[in-house]
Amino acid sequence: MKVADVPGLPEGVADHLESGGIEELYPPQAEAVEAGVAEGESLVASVPTASGKTLVAELAMLSAVERGGKALYIVPLRALAGEKATEFEEFEQFGFSVGVSTGNYEDDGSRLSGNDIIVATSEKVDSLVRNGAGWIDDLSCVVADEVHLVDDDHRGPTLEVTLAKLRQRVQDLQVVALSATVGNADEIAEWLDAELVDSTWRPIDLRTGVHYGQGVHYDDGTQEELATGGSDSQTAAIVEDTLQDGGSTLVFVNSRRNAEAAARRLADVTKQGISDDDRQRLREVADEIRGVSDTETSDDLADAVEKGAAFHHAGLAREHRELVEDAFRERAIKVVSATPTLAAGVNTPSRRVVVRDWQRYDGTAGGMQPLSVLEVHQMFGRAGRPGRDPYGEAVLLANNHDELEELFDRYIYAEPEPVRSKLAAEPALRTHVLAAVATGFTTTEDALHEFLGETLYATQTDDPGRLKRVTKDVLAYLERNGFVEREDGTLRATSTGHLVSQLYVDPMSAATLVDGLRAAERGETASSGRQRASGDPEEAGFQTAGEMQETDSEADSDADGEGASPTPFGLFHLVSRTPDMYELYLRSGDREQYTELAYEREDELLGSAPREEEAAFEDWLSALKTAKLLEDWASELDEDRIAERYGVGPGDIRGKVETAEWLLHAAERLAGDLDDVESAAAVREARKRVEYGVREELLDLAGVRDVGRKRARRLYNAGIESRADLRNAEKSLVLGAVRGREKTAERILENVGHPDPEMDAVSADADAAAAAEEADRSGQANLGDFS
Repeated sequence: MKVADVPGLPEGVADHLESGGIEELYPPQAEAVEAGVAEGESLVASVPTASGKTLVAELAMLSAVERGGKALYIVPLRALAGEKATEFEEFEQFGFSVGVSTGNYEDDGSRLSGNDIIVATSEKVDSLVRNGAGWIDDLSCVVADEVHLVDDDHRGPTLEVTLAKLRQRVQDLQVVALSATVGNADEIAEWLDAELVDSTWRPIDLRTGVHYGQGVHYDDGTQEELATGGSDSQTAAIVEDTLQDGGSTLVFVNSRRNAEAAARRLADVTKQGISDDDRQRLREVADEIRGVSDTETSDDLADAVEKGAAFHHAGLAREHRELVEDAFRERAIKVVSATPTLAAGVNTPSRRVVVRDWQRYDGTAGGMQPLSVLEVHQMFGRAGRPGRDPYGEAVLLANNHDELEELFDRYIYAEPEPVRSKLAAEPALRTHVLAAVATGFTTTEDALHEFLGETLYATQTDDPGRLKRVTKDVLAYLERNGFVEREDGTLRATSTGHLVSQLYVDPMSAATLVDGLRAAERGETASSGRQRASGDPEEAGFQTAGEMQETDSEADSDADGEGASPTPFGLFHLVSRTPDMYELYLRSGDREQYTELAYEREDELLGSAPREEEAAFEDWLSALKTAKLLEDWASELDEDRIAERYGVGPGDIRGKVETAEWLLHAAERLAGDLDDVESAAAVREARKRVEYGVREELLDLAGVRDVGRKRARRLYNAGIESRADLRNAEKSLVLGAVRGREKTAERILENVGHPDPEMDAVSADADAAAAAEEADRSGQANLGDFS
């Protein structure tokens, strides 16, 4: 089928696509058009990576907008939102407007009302619905990218409920669901009342196989010699062979440590095959990487990149990952060793994919477990791209003949597992049941069950009573915590319940925060509540932190005295105890260290503490360790010291900081809801300290754009202690404090409103420069230390 034969496209679009080399549709794309995707029909496209799913989505969205509607494209990851929005912006020449939204969960998205095509994550779409985005009613087409992720324990329920809400709210909504090949695409199509295109077609050949001994055994029965050359590893041999053929390699391993170690080893292979142009480009990328973070991880990554290799995992900062992905797409970086997160939709094609580790540690199983077929096939799909590679190859590694046969049976010949809904679990339902009630989407328990009956879970389950039972428990929990009320059979959210839904926090997180704020108001800390007996363990599943220790009446009668303003450390510990914060693990020796810290600072810790013999004490200490990291950050301890102390990467630090900032914002709003002015002020200060990573005296300075935590300290040490001081400062002092960087000094002075920010003929003040150098050299190493 020709692009020109697609019905309903805006004038000029077909010509534009043809000029870009797309004249003939791929078979799955043609099937989608024949199924009516450009005429408003819902569709599930279950096809391999690189088979043209994005064009199917574009045909659906462009034709929908041409009919006078609005289109929404839902992505699973923030990193994908900007990438997809940039792709769609090529159609703005035809009069369409593209918008993207990923952050600020309290935003009502009103600025997006004028956009024809909107790109957002499923969490953002969910929050937009909660916050009353009116343009949702104008949608005529919704595309769900990577819809098989409804199978994911964390993201899946939000995507599932969001699609169910949109379908129920918007009459005749076209839903286009894009997926990798899954085992039950027909069930997803049935759930969405959609046509199904289920295809294994790819535009270029993808061979899959297993390397064993001195060769690769392929799925078509052929074998190809690929000698490991003595002591060299299988992975290194495959990378070297791919380089000689002018290709790049993506290596999947099972841990961050293995990703970094593999990149170091493989850099010795790739450094031999770099052109002069690539070498110059890699130096530039390495310099940018070092500028992102002052951690050892950043330096290690830059060192590998200079040699043509890189690693990629969640411990890297977002800027690190983007720099690696861009250079790998350019083929300047020749090999990337990555954890499986890179397989989930990020556009990083390579000639060859090596799945080095097909097992990973599973804490719930207590040991190493095989990856799913779907996950491995997602990794395979990264191999080969039209216009970039003549073919793609994906290879698993076997250590013996039995393993060779096992890998063929387990992954090469196997079909992907069916996608299963993860909705019927308390953590997922807590937030979505509250949102349904708070937005007025459902007003009775029967209506709530009717809505949940429209989900994928309801389509798949053999036990329809389970969802009702869990929902009943969740409603009881929401009532007990004052988020939902019943009156004459009608459900309605309280003012606090509305706020919690809009804040987009787990209701259990909100209950923990409220409990801690009330404890602060009563003057109750861990030292006053440590000896109280635990509550009934049978009731522990749906209780706030305080309720697990005592009843409200006991709390009121046992309070130790007047409330005091909570400390930043106490607030950091409070937010770290919520289910929305991923706590740091306790390593060997940590229990004793953090138990000692808990007793030293128990007067700051809000609410009653579990006893040491209780299982909950371990989580309490993990939250304490997380809180200490946040305190170190807010005390200006250098990033590399924090990374070393806690065994984390820059991405972990920033992830914890961003999550803490979000949860402290929620705590501040909840303190306002409780009319606790003193606590709200204390939370606001703690939030700002986390946001800027500074001590209290630097808050004013650090808030100036382009200043940040390090420059704020340099300016302060030079005698510039506030915005007002900076606005009227001697320019030589500012230039000295920023170590002679004229452009930086000018930008800072412009941003603060200095009357004359120009640096022409200005010399850096020597004393200010010396103070800045001393601050950098010391790296605030004395801050945050404890034994």
